[in-house]
Amino acid sequence: MPGAPAAPGLSGDPVREVMAEHRELCEPAVDPLDLAVRLEEAGLGQEAAARCRHADLFGLAEELYARVPRRPAATPAADEAEEGRPRRYGAALRASVCAGLPVAAAAALGGRWPVLLPAAVALTLLRAGSAVSAAGPAASEASGASSAAPGPATAVDLGPGPSAASWQGAPHPAGPRRWRPDALGHGAGVAGLLLLPLAGATAGAGDGRVTAALVLAAALSAGSAEWAGRWFRHIGRGHLRTAGTLAEFRARMRPVLPVAVVLHLAVLAVLSFAALAVLTVVAPRPGPGHDGGLLHLVAERAGPVQWAAQGVLGLLLVLPAALAHCGRGGLAALGALAGAVAAGVPLALGRSAAAAGLLGGGAVALVLLAYAWPVLGRAGAHR
Repeated sequence: MPGAPAAPGLSGDPVREVMAEHRELCEPAVDPLDLAVRLEEAGLGQEAAARCRHADLFGLAEELYARVPRRPAATPAADEAEEGRPRRYGAALRASVCAGLPVAAAAALGGRWPVLLPAAVALTLLRAGSAVSAAGPAASEASGASSAAPGPATAVDLGPGPSAASWQGAPHPAGPRRWRPDALGHGAGVAGLLLLPLAGATAGAGDGRVTAALVLAAALSAGSAEWAGRWFRHIGRGHLRTAGTLAEFRARMRPVLPVAVVLHLAVLAVLSFAALAVLTVVAPRPGPGHDGGLLHLVAERAGPVQWAAQGVLGLLLVLPAALAHCGRGGLAALGALAGAVAAGVPLALGRSAAAAGLLGGGAVALVLLAYAWPVLGRAGAHR
């Protein structure tokens, strides 16, 4: 009828409808890309952009960003660039110490079960105590759209900056850090990954000292895994501030995780070679000497299977660390625990520690890498 008010949804301005429906998502956005990520997580896609007469979701986000008044960010994003580096190095050192001490004590005392159990408890608690805090950079993933809840008292994730507590022990300003099941699970998985090879080396044939040296090197490389996870998150947040579109952000992030993994594996290789060199000097292999010197003796100390298993162990340390840093604490715990269980099953069936780690842990590491690469390349993992 002429003069009748327009029905809801038929106003002729679909952008205004989206703006009214998702105002709580639009107000705290720090830039159009951040808003595009929020809209994508809320379920909007190419169809919604076309309905609003935009070529893609980023174009719609740019118009919404220009039209909706925004809440100011609590802290500038530049603060993380100034303060993040010392925290990354300090956390890496703490991670190496927390993992290395229990493993070194267990290896020195023989690696038997009565020694491994207290070491596992200590490693779990120490690792979990410095692991995922109560409000990590994407801790609200399980609650989905918690940032979309209306009300003036809503705590909104404002994106990168020190207001999002780090994975490795930065206290959250809203209150003290709390124990979390995913942090305990991650710590238990790391304990299993590091201590099960010691148990297998003690019970099986071969030189258990080589396995102990390699496991100790892997424990000390926990700091490298921690640093790689923090570096990956730092690079992601930097690209989130500078990328023009979601597609550009994903393209920039595609090589970052492989680079982080390769850097960690390089550190692990250096530490492993150093540990074997110390073992060769302290406890040389019985038999005639070689003219090749220390380098040749160290190369002979561990075989190809042991080196491959060491690489798998490195993957099972760094990939859960990257997941946890990007707010996927539950998946990080699941990956570490699955790797420990998968390596423990062949060990219980009589395989050597190296073969068990390569066969069981290798399958989990490949699945974890195939999952983490695309998931952590999304912008939502770095908000």
